[in-house]
Amino acid sequence: MQLVVARIGRAHGIKGEVTVEVRTDEPELRLGPGAVLATDPASAGPLTIETGRVHSGRLLLRFEGVRDRTGAEALRNTLLIAEIDPDEQPEDEGEYYDHQLIDLDVVTRDGQQVGRITEIAHLPTQDLFVVERPDGGEVLVPFVEQIVTEIDLEEQRAVIDPPPGLIDDRAETAASPDETAASPDETAASPDETAASRDEA
Repeated sequence: MQLVVARIGRAHGIKGEVTVEVRTDEPELRLGPGAVLATDPASAGPLTIETGRVHSGRLLLRFEGVRDRTGAEALRNTLLIAEIDPDEQPEDEGEYYDHQLIDLDVVTRDGQQVGRITEIAHLPTQDLFVVERPDGGEVLVPFVEQIVTEIDLEEQRAVIDPPPGLIDDRAETAASPDETAASPDETAASPDETAASRDEA
């Protein structure tokens, strides 16, 4: 399975380094020296990471064969894509990759069918499940421990304990949330202890 783990930004300095926008919770694993990554557009890659370092809070990478600023700038906005085992689990217990959550059935604790997870929206304050209702509508479910009480990958379901108004007729629906990412990022989602707290890929 291929997942986007970073997007290349602008060149840094004159020796071929680039800034990257990290889209994985495990950059030391996915973006370490020696990693070979596919690219979008495909014509830019594959790229092999030669060195990596953090500068002023940003990850800088240099790729094999890219030795100057011109070569680095040519890679700007390229997506870096890693091949991962679909059965692989995040290192931290209780965290999940987006692809593990997509298509899970969402049910309430008393067995009421809510819908199916079609997308994970990663917002600054928390993650949200975008759930498609049986009638075709959508509802946003905050991925927090108080609401999402169980993730059962074997049974392919997420059990929720929704507060009043979340999934009934007063619930707000969204056809396509602006904040939802269009690319299959590898950000590992985890239920936050509070709606205001979250730990990124």
